[in-house]
Amino acid sequence: MPLMPKRVKFRKQMRGKLRGNANRGNYVAYGDFGLQLLEGGWLSARQIEAGRIAARQYVSREGKLFVRVFPDKPISKKPLEQRMGKGKAEAEYWAARVKPGTVVYEIAGVQKDLARAAFARVAHKMPFRCRFVERRHA
Repeated sequence: MPLMPKRVKFRKQMRGKLRGNANRGNYVAYGDFGLQLLEGGWLSARQIEAGRIAARQYVSREGKLFVRVFPDKPISKKPLEQRMGKGKAEAEYWAARVKPGTVVYEIAGVQKDLARAAFARVAHKMPFRCRFVERRHA
């Protein structure tokens, strides 16, 4: 079951603008290694779940996986061959807004080569370019 909010104040949202780079959520905070996006856009709940499953299957119950984004934006789409007008369509899926530099997944408790291989599989599921990042030690 893909992620989605339990309830929202408004059922439909405007598209909005995604400008600039990520100021928050742009470093590894919970785990030891992370997958950072190099491009921005909308990440659907299905894509987030597909990446989570790919990482979880590869490391097979080792370590802990953190998903750092949540799909809270409803994306609506009119049916095909529908005439113009008659209001805005219902929400078809939920998406997370991600900016360049956002860390989407983190993993803790596994070796570096295993984490790199797991995130390489996850990167194939992502619609944006990604890179492997490590925790910055102070």
